[in-house]
Amino acid sequence: MRELFKKLRKYEIRIRKAVNNQMQGDFHSVFKGSGLEFDDVRLYQYGDDVRTIDWNVSAKGHGTFVKTFKEDKEQSVYFLVDVSASQEIGTEGQQKVDIAKEVAGVLTLSALKEGSQVGMICYSDQRELFIKAGKGQKHGYYAISQLFGLKAQSPGTNLDKALSYLMGILKRRSVVFVISDFVDDGYQDHLKALARKHDLVVIHMKDRLETDLPMLGIVPLRDKETGKVRWVNTSSSAFKNRYRESNKDQSELLKDICKRNQADYVLIDTQEDFVPGLMKLFTIRNRSKKKA
Repeated sequence: MRELFKKLRKYEIRIRKAVNNQMQGDFHSVFKGSGLEFDDVRLYQYGDDVRTIDWNVSAKGHGTFVKTFKEDKEQSVYFLVDVSASQEIGTEGQQKVDIAKEVAGVLTLSALKEGSQVGMICYSDQRELFIKAGKGQKHGYYAISQLFGLKAQSPGTNLDKALSYLMGILKRRSVVFVISDFVDDGYQDHLKALARKHDLVVIHMKDRLETDLPMLGIVPLRDKETGKVRWVNTSSSAFKNRYRESNKDQSELLKDICKRNQADYVLIDTQEDFVPGLMKLFTIRNRSKKKA
């Protein structure tokens, strides 16, 4: 476990330096939520979020005004990590679930260092782990140890149920990271609702095997969640094209949902270094917070 924390800290330091120095960013703003505590109103400026317009004040005829907010000292950051069997795709030690845990671990250390409260939920088609929001290094080490030691009891996926559970326990606006491969249906409405009520970051896990199947001829493919086996011709160009397009459509749909609902989105490839992806995400968040 000591080596794990050493590895995560190296990632965290690397991201922090890039955001703070190379990109002239403010790392603190990455975990700073918006709209947590009402402060005052000011005249609308180009680029302001239309959702912050105070229509009652604006209706008085003196211009369009937006609400301004000050940061809540007890900012809460929650991680919802998908630990279902569909996440167990990829090479040994580099499966989607492995990288998802590393990403959650790095972000946990970063959030705690910025003074945020951090909570964690791991879900399959049932709650596998729940850690109440807390602060400090001891809490962070406990949360990460529990995360990496977790073996899911159920292979199934129910993202809709997971998102509904998360919304039920969040009593005030929080920064929420949802880390999943999103291999499921019927979760979209709750994802949109989560984005409307909270500062949502979607981290989409992918493995190249999901888009570039090796040409192995006719082979059995086993669904890890249901256990069902079906035979497919992996050398068939028609099958490979359908398989590739299906995964592409899923990614585009998720990206579009995030864009329409003002949530942040990043795609993580398990075969690549995930740090550049997180740095890009943080730079985007940094810029958006400065506009607020």
